[in-house]
Amino acid sequence: MSRPIEIGVVGGGASAVCLLDALAQADSVPGSVTIFEPSEELWRGRPFQSDVDVIRVNAPPEEMSVRFGDTAHFERWLAARDLMTGSDADELDSLSGIRFVPRARFGEYLEQSAHAALLRLLERGWRLDLIRERVDSAVPGGNGVTLTTSAGTDVAVDSAVLCVGGGRPADTYSLAGAPGYLPDPYPVSRNLAAIDSDSDVDVIGSGLTGVDVVVALAACGHRGRIRLLSRSGILPCVRQRTAHYTLRQFTPERFRATASRAETITLAELIGIMREELIGAGEDLSSILAEITALERESPGERLRRNIAEIDSSSLALRILQRAVPDTGPDVWPLLPEWEKDDLLRLHYRTMMSLCCPMPPCSATTLLALIDSGQLEVVSGISSIEALASGGFAVAAADGRHRADVVVNGVNVPTHKISAEAEPLVTSLVAAGLAERHPRGGTRVERATSQLTAGGLANPRLYALGDLAAGSLFFTFGIPSLVDRAYDIVSALLNNASTGSPQADAALQTV
Repeated sequence: MSRPIEIGVVGGGASAVCLLDALAQADSVPGSVTIFEPSEELWRGRPFQSDVDVIRVNAPPEEMSVRFGDTAHFERWLAARDLMTGSDADELDSLSGIRFVPRARFGEYLEQSAHAALLRLLERGWRLDLIRERVDSAVPGGNGVTLTTSAGTDVAVDSAVLCVGGGRPADTYSLAGAPGYLPDPYPVSRNLAAIDSDSDVDVIGSGLTGVDVVVALAACGHRGRIRLLSRSGILPCVRQRTAHYTLRQFTPERFRATASRAETITLAELIGIMREELIGAGEDLSSILAEITALERESPGERLRRNIAEIDSSSLALRILQRAVPDTGPDVWPLLPEWEKDDLLRLHYRTMMSLCCPMPPCSATTLLALIDSGQLEVVSGISSIEALASGGFAVAAADGRHRADVVVNGVNVPTHKISAEAEPLVTSLVAAGLAERHPRGGTRVERATSQLTAGGLANPRLYALGDLAAGSLFFTFGIPSLVDRAYDIVSALLNNASTGSPQADAALQTV
């Protein structure tokens, strides 16, 4: 028989919202949930706080639902909001027909989804607490764990789910404190407001965050030169018009079955399965290989122009890849040999992110117009950025050196890194024998349940959702992946409550 369970949720961003929604939808005996979040960005996290409308979510509404098994949940929320406030025609992309909502609008959805989940839990008899403090340590306590905050508050729970995010962008070139250096662009409405419209601005990073910065600068009428800086010079590809497709070969179920048989899979075999998927759809690998080749052959402007022209392409190949990687990545990744994982991350990660995390066409057209006018340049081969005593910055790139007045840190937050805010907590877990750091970042977790592992033993008292699991899993940051993992975690939590958890008790007794 189920028993009440006391759950600690460490972190209050988008991943926590997915977890709370999954818990609110589950059939369970009422227990208690204690949520820890010190920042002002409760429920929204860093990317979805209040900001200018030109900063858009990079995926269509059906890929942004927080409700497991209900891809239309966000679309219905938007429809209800439109009835109350009116729809914004500017959100509908004229090239792709996709509605790309402002990030702040999705933040509203996250907030209201969290409130709805909490209300449902309260109505069903759950006890809820919100503690606006950061958890700095976790140690075994009784048959669970005791969480201690930076303010010294101790809370004992049966199980804890670590939903800590990736924190802030890394200061790769040690520019912190230099006049004219902006360490974080978000929210752009506040952080970019002080930039003089005629200044030369360099943006570190050519991924989606860097694209956001350029689009925001263009929207506010920036007149000075803008450069996107990166080692690779690779921009995200452009999202094509939605074509609904159901995976048939490259499915999570197939790879979960492989895992259940304790089998592994090689990259060559994985490519073969993708080939089968494409052939079944009347496609082949040639168009994907051509896109990969174009990353080195084409200039950023040429690639943008071609990608925009192919928004209505009849080929499904790229769309299938973009569906398969986030849907099956966490299931495929644990099956690959370790050396192939290392090679993929070292040699092909930027390529995968470019192909599988596309930008909205409206952003692409803005970038292309700026490139064609000569105002925007994408600079690759960046080797150093130095703050000058006289003001401004000296930047060394493959094609020489140049000077910038302002540098904006627009790098994407590394999903595999443990944030400075979460480091004390992870250190305490490792010291207590409750967790192990993964060589590729984050902590080791079990694929099926997202339970933290130590000494090869999964611990049903501790779970990681999102960035802390990135070393063990892959593509842990997208909303669909968070929703799937949240469902798995809630299922495991409630199963432990109904059957007891002797393995967890045994794990705690060994430390």
